[in-house]
Amino acid sequence: MINDTLAFGDLDTNVSAPLPPLALSHNQSAFPALRLESKSLVTSATMFAVGVLGNLIAIVVLCISKKEQKETTFYTLVCGMAITDLLGTCFTSPVVIATYVANRWPGGVLLCHFFSFSMLFFGSAGMSILCAMAVERYLAINHAYFYSQHIDRTMARFALLAAYLANIVLCIMPSFGFGQHVRHFPGTWCFLDWRATDSLGACYSFLYGGVMVVLIAVTLLCNLAVCKSLVGMNQRTSCEQRGSRRRFPRLPSVTSAAEIQMFWLMIFMTIVFLVCSIPLVVRIFVNQLYDPAYISAGGRP
Repeated sequence: MINDTLAFGDLDTNVSAPLPPLALSHNQSAFPALRLESKSLVTSATMFAVGVLGNLIAIVVLCISKKEQKETTFYTLVCGMAITDLLGTCFTSPVVIATYVANRWPGGVLLCHFFSFSMLFFGSAGMSILCAMAVERYLAINHAYFYSQHIDRTMARFALLAAYLANIVLCIMPSFGFGQHVRHFPGTWCFLDWRATDSLGACYSFLYGGVMVVLIAVTLLCNLAVCKSLVGMNQRTSCEQRGSRRRFPRLPSVTSAAEIQMFWLMIFMTIVFLVCSIPLVVRIFVNQLYDPAYISAGGRP
């Protein structure tokens, strides 16, 4: 859904103006008819169906997996990721589809606030869980003793709860005046005002973008550290097999097939999330840094 809406380019100033007061939340005149392309409806519906089906398949596979896999910390985090992504798809895509069908925004300001909060929350919550998964893999591979003593399913559940609560606080701020929700081109979705001319709105854009940058950086660093460790372990194992004079103990818990599968799943999920998240994060910083002064001077984005 995000990729579909961003494909239309930058914001349209007629669509992304600040929202009317909450008192007008049911006044449809505040949300005039839109000129939308019918092919975009097919794109949005297809992405919604693929997202729901893919996450349902993932949840079913996790439910029927072996008992020993269900007892792992990584399994708990993957379940949290699948459920979070499914909820994010179900909370946002139907609104986009309804907008295409009705050719106008189907609700008022309250719906826009809810949609923007959902976009913000499920984007940052998903990235937070992915970051937690990367940290979990880093500790399991690089600090196996600490991991075995302190990391378990209870810690994973606590990490999920902490991620949800922290992101709720982060993403609800625009609803209380720290930032703004606006409707973006082509009028089918709402998000934070990333061209805010007021200091609070600009601070929130940088805050949200900064949190996403930190999560992306930690995820990448942990994955790189895990990759380096696995390559080093593989080289030491090869030296053992060739009868090298130096003997390096093999760590079954680290070099097992299950650990390798978790690592490749982690890499795949990281690539998918980065491809979807980085362009949006870059756009937040670029728009907020350069466009307010340009708009104040009379320019149009």
